Amino acid sequence: MRVLVLYAHPVPESFGAAIHETVVASLKAAGHEVDDCDLYAEGFDPVLSPDERRGYHDTDANAQPVAAYVERVKAAEALVLCFPVWNFGYPAILKGFLDRVFLPGVSFKMVDGKAQPALHNIRRLAAVTSYGGSRWRAFLMGNPPRKAVCRALRAVCHPLARTTYLAHYDMNLSTPASRAAFLQKVETKLAVF
Repeated sequence: MRVLVLYAHPVPESFGAAIHETVVASLKAAGHEVDDCDLYAEGFDPVLSPDERRGYHDTDANAQPVAAYVERVKAAEALVLCFPVWNFGYPAILKGFLDRVFLPGVSFKMVDGKAQPALHNIRRLAAVTSYGGSRWRAFLMGNPPRKAVCRALRAVCHPLARTTYLAHYDMNLSTPASRAAFLQKVETKLAVF
């Protein structure tokens, strides 16, 4: 399967980087073709310009500023997001990617004023992430990142797409053992992705 990995963390020695390395290695070991998109390393500009916003609904031209990324999304059969949860959301660079690349005509199409999913090529969706706080705290806050992946992002994929959400909670209190156990869980889950 062709898997697009979207990675969003600026620090190469972070636990986020270890998660990313585990994700890519596990997918490759399982025989998948991996397109590893490190948004920071590639210098992705997350800022939607005024002209891009004005032309947002022009499906003949809206993807031109990010055409290479649109092609990578369209070529993928699966999408894996690797990101830390910051302020109960995506890092700005990942949010900006979704704002600029998941456009009308790309991730959805408008039919009679209603959005319909258009990423039918994406049949598997996963997020591998970490939270500073506990699972309980995330639950009390409504766990916006999980909903953003499992509901909003899932809604633009193939109707039968399967979703996996793997999170290491309580990073503020994590230990080498808890981090190693999480990486092992990621490896195990992605071995059968």
